[in-house]
Amino acid sequence: MNLPLNPALKNLPVYVPGRPIEEVARELGMPAADIIKLASNENPFGPSPLALAAMEGALKQTHLYPDGAAFYLKRKLAAKLGVEPENLIPGNGSNDIIEFVAHALLDANSEVVVSQYSFAVYAIVTQLFGAKLVTVPAKKYGHDLPAMVRAITPRTKILFVANPNNPTGTLAPREHVVRLINDTAPHVLLVMDEAYVEFISDRVDLLPLIRRGDFPNLILLRTFSKIYGLAGLRIGYGIGHPDFIAALEKIRQPFNTNALAQAGAMAALDDDEHVGRTRANNQQGLAFYEKSFRALGLEYVPSVTNFIIVKVGDGQRIWGELQKRGVITRPMTGYQLPEWIRISIGTAVENERCMAALREALGK
Repeated sequence: MNLPLNPALKNLPVYVPGRPIEEVARELGMPAADIIKLASNENPFGPSPLALAAMEGALKQTHLYPDGAAFYLKRKLAAKLGVEPENLIPGNGSNDIIEFVAHALLDANSEVVVSQYSFAVYAIVTQLFGAKLVTVPAKKYGHDLPAMVRAITPRTKILFVANPNNPTGTLAPREHVVRLINDTAPHVLLVMDEAYVEFISDRVDLLPLIRRGDFPNLILLRTFSKIYGLAGLRIGYGIGHPDFIAALEKIRQPFNTNALAQAGAMAALDDDEHVGRTRANNQQGLAFYEKSFRALGLEYVPSVTNFIIVKVGDGQRIWGELQKRGVITRPMTGYQLPEWIRISIGTAVENERCMAALREALGK
């Protein structure tokens, strides 16, 4: 091929998601109904019934383009969060917003600061735009926020912090988060990725900072993929200063959030019962896995999210053994944690089945 490809693509890794049930079923010759997926941090209860009903109603209008500005969704979100619509930008998943900020700020002379064991897309986007990735060693598998601040230079453009963190499930100490926000230089965009924030009751609430406009270099990322159970719709959003959001709107593709996604997301915001049920199931599931891991003498990282990582020796092998038993998990080799796997919290029945399969795979 003689096409002059962007040289940044030469060594650019490809993001590898959790394997879909249908693919594993084909590979193993198993019925899809016999396989459970605990790999991608999805809601085991599925979408809210309110969201399903709203999407069914929206199906009749799918011959029309969606609301390009997500007018009603932004207003509903603004009312729920106590911000203005001008503080919000919709995305095709929160990944979309990660790419927006890279378009807005990065070039070959830029640096991006991330933590070791952080979401893989941060590094991929950085490399795609030719910027330099500065990786700060993790502390107890989580972010070392004071060290990340010290890593800032005049060339730093973005500092990515996933709090809670994916893939390790850790939560940064409250005092470190406060200090991070105050100490991040004004020329650096602080991206606080809060994809899992709804699973935590006692958390640092950064929305007042957005409301007051005190930190124009702060943006929060959130998603409907996790606790709201709408991962298949790909819809998320960013919350930031109106001036920066206006700049991102120049980058956002027209109709980047589809009509079904907007309808489902708006209805999901009304279903507090579904969110509460999901959160309660998640807390019970985390407690179950932690107790089970301790009983087997397995090292794990305490999690505040809807997943947990556990050290199993040869992570790739155990992942494969679990898959043969119809349980899809996530190997952590791509995150430089080859001895670990990540397990999403499922229903009580799914969690029991996963642990039974893990005991078999480990010979315990």
